[in-house]
Amino acid sequence: MRESKVAREAERRMLEAAIVRLRARVVGLALGCACGGVLFLMTAWLVVRGGENVGAHLGLLANYLPGYSVTWGGSVLGGLYGFVLGAVLGFCLARIYNRLGPDSRKNGAK
Repeated sequence: MRESKVAREAERRMLEAAIVRLRARVVGLALGCACGGVLFLMTAWLVVRGGENVGAHLGLLANYLPGYSVTWGGSVLGGLYGFVLGAVLGFCLARIYNRLGPDSRKNGAK
C-alpha cells in the first residue's frame, strides 16, 4: 500500500516537471504569423484564380475586418488583421494554459 502511494507521488512529480510552460509572446508570434499568412494566401489565391464572383464567401470577412476585400490590397490588409488577431489569440491561450496548468518551477525545474 505504502509503495503505491510513493510510486504515485513520484510519477506526479515527474509529470509536473515534464509539463512545459508556454512563452506567451512566442506562441502569439507564431500563431499570428500562421493566421496572417493563411489569410494572405487564401485571398491572393482567389485574386489570381479570378472569375466572375471572386471570393464571395471570403469577402464576408469585410463585415468583421474594416477595409478588407478580395483584392491585392485586401490580401495585405487581411494578412495584417490575421497576424494581429492570431497574435492576441495565441498570447491569451498561452497565458490561460500557464495559469491553469501546474507550476513546474516549484519542483526545481527551470
